[in-house]
Amino acid sequence: MLPVRSSSFITCAVTGSGDSTGISDQVPVSPDEIAASALEAAAAGAAVVHIHVRNTETGKGARDPKLYAQVVERIRESGVDVVINLTTGMGGDLVLGSPASPLPPNAAGTDMASVTDRLAHVAELRPEICSLDAGTMNFAAGGDYIMVNTPTMVRAMAQGIKDLGVKPEVEVFDTGDLVLLNELVGEGLIDNPALVQLCMGIPYGAPNDVLTLQAMVNNLPTGATFSAFSIGRFQLPYAALAPLMGGNVRVGLEDNLYLSRGQLATNGQLVARAKTLLEAMNVQVMTPAEVRDTLGLVKHA
Repeated sequence: MLPVRSSSFITCAVTGSGDSTGISDQVPVSPDEIAASALEAAAAGAAVVHIHVRNTETGKGARDPKLYAQVVERIRESGVDVVINLTTGMGGDLVLGSPASPLPPNAAGTDMASVTDRLAHVAELRPEICSLDAGTMNFAAGGDYIMVNTPTMVRAMAQGIKDLGVKPEVEVFDTGDLVLLNELVGEGLIDNPALVQLCMGIPYGAPNDVLTLQAMVNNLPTGATFSAFSIGRFQLPYAALAPLMGGNVRVGLEDNLYLSRGQLATNGQLVARAKTLLEAMNVQVMTPAEVRDTLGLVKHA
């Protein structure tokens, strides 16, 4: 077991791509709203903001580089110091036809894109961090589709991110993803120390029990820095559990919409609550500058 952390950083996952806008009017949709919510999270104590964008008309997840540019430009122009982490997860969604006739795929729901397209906004905007999904899984949270990331795709994504000089945050959804992650580190496609996000409790990935989390921590690459989170009402317990396991914290509206039963949250409120919890545990909340120094990040803009 890794030592309990004396200091941890908070990542806020600002909006995600799930079908959550119909549940909560606090989920930001437009670039202005997403940027404002990210800045609210930074003011509350988040050192890192993890950003998706959404179609401004439908509210559904999008991967238009122009939308990312509007969000990132607003954050950078604000003068607020925060580490920007852009998703590359969009463009790997496969929706099959009916059980009786699975092929061809459902064109209305499938969104499969090339590595170049999935990294287009990263190449243009050069964030300090971008996500890298490490595996393929049945994804039932808010839909019925396959999140597709084959080993060849992941290797190509890792090489593309490395060439851009951006730090990948490897999103690990199950134990098998760690096998590939260790291979990527061994092949030099991901530099040591690796940055990892352990994503718990998402159907049908790793369950959010403590023993599974411990097993995943035990199989991280040597020296890796990791965060861990779970979804829904388990978000707050994981904000306390992650530092006890040697990790950092992620909260935000991508993973949980509520501050308490029936009370919708803002990103700022979720971050502030996590910060209060960490400080009550005598865990120092790291600043963006401390995160950059710890992770060796390059601030391109």
